[in-house]
Amino acid sequence: MKARVSWHQEVSFVAESGSGHAMVVDGAPEHGGRNIGPRPMELILMGLGSCASFDVITILKKQRQDIISCECMLEAERADAVPAVFTKITMDFQVSGNNLDQGKVERAVALSAEKYCSASKMLEDAGVELSHRVTFLS
Repeated sequence: MKARVSWHQEVSFVAESGSGHAMVVDGAPEHGGRNIGPRPMELILMGLGSCASFDVITILKKQRQDIISCECMLEAERADAVPAVFTKITMDFQVSGNNLDQGKVERAVALSAEKYCSASKMLEDAGVELSHRVTFLS
């Protein structure tokens, strides 16, 4: 896996993935940014939610669960000192579907957290407290 990050101007950058997708990353206005893209730490949080959601959806599809929607709402706390690393992240999987088996959905989230999600494992190994919950939407 490869990526390239090129300085654009001030504290904004263009980040390009090895698969050819690009996005603008920017710093906060109080640090010279212009608010034209997500902050670097937001990308880490977004990556975690995407990685875990990929696992959950993949597992539920294999179990033939009729998922209509799945949103991963993340909330993170950061250290007060520099470096302001994540200390705690809560992930709430908000799921809806037809005749969902609640146990299978909860197990899919647990399997992602305990076994499959590379981003979760990496952050846990770095000392971040991760918690997961499932909210069933009607």
